[in-house]
Amino acid sequence: MKRKLNSTEVLDAPTDLFILRDVPAYIRSDNDSELIDEAVRDWIKAAGAKTAYIEPGSPWGNGNCESFNGRMRDELLNGEIFCS
Repeated sequence: MKRKLNSTEVLDAPTDLFILRDVPAYIRSDNDSELIDEAVRDWIKAAGAKTAYIEPGSPWGNGNCESFNGRMRDELLNGEIFCS
């Protein structure tokens, strides 16, 4: 599994959803490079939606996700393995 998506890959999932359902009024995302790419912004505008970005450093914009990521990092990913 890839660890990073480009802007085209980011658009595949919502494109399929917009075909099955209606276009939402807003698309909320953080400011990762693949989500603020010009192609993504153009696509969102062409789809008729507006963007609602989560400001950097504001975990209250997406508290559950930020809380999970922080705990996952602290309790699992930052661990050390001693083989001897």
